[in-house]
Amino acid sequence: MAFNIYSTHTLLMAVQLLTPPSNFLKKRYFPTNEATDIFKTEDVLIEYRDGSKKLAPFVAPRKGGVTMMRQGSKLERFTPPRIAPKRGLTVDDLETRGFGEALFTNKTPEERERLLIIRDVSELSEAISRREEVMCAETMLTNGCVMRHIADDKQEGDDKEIRFYEEGKNPAQYTPTVKWDQEGNLMLKDLAAMSRMLTTRGLPVADFVCSPDLADVIINDSNIQKLLDNRRYELGAVKPETLTDSATVVAVLNINGRLISIISYDESYTDDDGKDKLYIPSGKGILTAPGAGKAIYGAVTQLEQTDNHYHTYAGRRVPKYLANAENDTRSIMLTSRPIMLPKNKNPFIVIDALTQ
Repeated sequence: MAFNIYSTHTLLMAVQLLTPPSNFLKKRYFPTNEATDIFKTEDVLIEYRDGSKKLAPFVAPRKGGVTMMRQGSKLERFTPPRIAPKRGLTVDDLETRGFGEALFTNKTPEERERLLIIRDVSELSEAISRREEVMCAETMLTNGCVMRHIADDKQEGDDKEIRFYEEGKNPAQYTPTVKWDQEGNLMLKDLAAMSRMLTTRGLPVADFVCSPDLADVIINDSNIQKLLDNRRYELGAVKPETLTDSATVVAVLNINGRLISIISYDESYTDDDGKDKLYIPSGKGILTAPGAGKAIYGAVTQLEQTDNHYHTYAGRRVPKYLANAENDTRSIMLTSRPIMLPKNKNPFIVIDALTQ
């Protein structure tokens, strides 16, 4: 039986072998469990619950036991949006020297086609990863996510929104009385109050991930520097530690006995309007802990050209290869259906700490 490198199953194996980009927010705060978070259906189950610190009861002798009710959770059914970038391939592409290829080469159009397919799949996967990182940042900053579905007109689309709270506004926001770049700020007290918003519900506190300008304000604050210089009390330390190319622990602060890593995240992306933007906008910071959320994926159903039947695939990335013999064109499409969601209610406490 001939080996078809253009079949969906073959391309699926190739996609799984790709080295994923260093998506800091997704990897640290929204990990995916391959066994439970990749669904075999287009709809996914979204479930999260509030933290609990209930005590086990004392029981009188010969009483037996006292029943403790299981903690309730919020369960919803949701159809994740489709992310489906596509790239075309024409005869002209096959007859033209490719990027990084020698000026004079003996590569045939068939060989060049295979190389282009693998390169295109890799670049499309990286584009999806950047979209996922944007979804992670938006979920952390707003406790929800707005996803725009684009049709034929790229300027128009339908907004599909998901929120992880029922109040009129995001309850996981903290407003400082004095901005952190102003005299008389209460930076440490603000961080302590934000921590209590998590710890009183039994949720962990470990990271304060923020924009680069906010990280600079923190480590250059005169009160912070004086306290860090006190050798008799270990408030914290300024010991830079590189987590990824764009995420660095610039300091570790002792907030009421809890060590919190101040993480500066300066990665950016190009938005739909062609503007360069930071994933964490200027002045914003998020107090949370690793693994506070998770990324789940819905299955992808598509019509296969090989047998003209619909097939459903479970995975993070599902490729589709199309050929148009009449126009001598081919295209590769990569589809993903992710949702970023918190494991508990309000695990990301957001602050806008700088003067606007």
